Amino acid sequence: MADYVATAKTEISASPTQVWGVLTDPEQIKKFMFGADVETDWQPGSPIIWKGVYEGKEYEDKGEILAVEPGRLLKVTHYSPLSGQPDTPENYHTLTYELEESGTTTRLSLSQDNNASEEEAEHSRGMWEMLVNGVKEAAERG
Repeated sequence: MADYVATAKTEISASPTQVWGVLTDPEQIKKFMFGADVETDWQPGSPIIWKGVYEGKEYEDKGEILAVEPGRLLKVTHYSPLSGQPDTPENYHTLTYELEESGTTTRLSLSQDNNASEEEAEHSRGMWEMLVNGVKEAAERG
């Protein structure tokens, strides 16, 4: 699989601690991740499961927590059966959330690697842009 990367970024009028809280609170996650329920303990090496309904289809995505640096970095793998691809390592993406304090705001960057084509990366980018904007709204509401 080629390695096209989808990236979405936003500036959030909140501290990295506030943004981190939104990214890791199951109730907040539902608000920006299309209603998904998430199950994990946020420890490196632990599984992470997202469950919900997307475009009328039930799904259960899964992955593993790779890195956790509160207020700075969250890195997880992600596999979705809705992709139509088999559940094999080469069909997992790595999602990297990076937070950077910038004065009174926080820069949130989300990247997804391992997209098969530029078109797939572009589709993913659109979805992740909605997600980072949802994080922004939730963090700024407090």
